Amino acid sequence: MKDTVERARELFLGEEPGYGCAETTLVVLLEAFGRGAPIDPSPAFALNGGVAWQGSICGALTGAAIAAGMLAAPQMPYAEAKRAARERVERVIGEFESRFGSVECRELTGFDIRTEEQHAAFVEKGLWRDACMCQIEFVIRKMLQEGQ
Repeated sequence: MKDTVERARELFLGEEPGYGCAETTLVVLLEAFGRGAPIDPSPAFALNGGVAWQGSICGALTGAAIAAGMLAAPQMPYAEAKRAARERVERVIGEFESRFGSVECRELTGFDIRTEEQHAAFVEKGLWRDACMCQIEFVIRKMLQEGQ
């Protein structure tokens, strides 16, 4: 698990290519469960910042939801895979909300990053380095505990 968390830090905190919370979570989980690299992060591009910076559900959770579906689909019949992915993510969301008090990006960060001013303040404060990274790590650990 340590290597997985380090990989998340490398993607999220690194200079290039500038992965957001959703892309980081998606890529790290798919790599951790043997989907191999390179993994295309584009399905998660618009999920960062609570879906297109709208402040709704945390990108780490939505990235994990995509990963859960991609991991379940090849392993079981369609309806069973949908149910398994949904149940797995539902448990992680419940634990996330219990731990952080919300699943909403705007509430978690205290910023409405839809505006240039609020986005700049969010970046300047560096909250993403600490709070967001902590939330990404939490989601990754919980998904790894849930298993494939």
